Amino acid sequence: MKIVRFGVSIPEDLLKKFDDIIDEKGYANRSEAIRDLIRDFIVRHEWEVGDKEVAGTITIVYNHDEADVVEELLDMQHEYVNNIISSIHVHMDEHNCLEVIIVKGRASDVKTIAERLISLKGVKHGKLVMSTTGRELV
Repeated sequence: MKIVRFGVSIPEDLLKKFDDIIDEKGYANRSEAIRDLIRDFIVRHEWEVGDKEVAGTITIVYNHDEADVVEELLDMQHEYVNNIISSIHVHMDEHNCLEVIIVKGRASDVKTIAERLISLKGVKHGKLVMSTTGRELV
């Protein structure tokens, strides 16, 4: 892969803050940090467009004693069998469970699945973490 050099003009204070963060995170150099930022920018764009195939996780914490939340979660996972790749279920205590649901599909579809799962009665907290399939990412 051909590497291209380019120049960037930024205020000195901004560069100092950037350097402090990349040192804290352990990057070998600015170029590696900038490459990661550009990749993240591309992945976020994939999600905004809505047409590309994306991957991600939906993490929810719920009270399994609440109404029909367990049955509804299972029904939804079967409804979206083509998008839900896998799930991990953890018992946090005698009432609360954490579930991580791994999803893949068009960004708009994955967002809809996440919104439906997170809004279920009995779900205390939920979050969609957006990622990429990596196919087109350099």
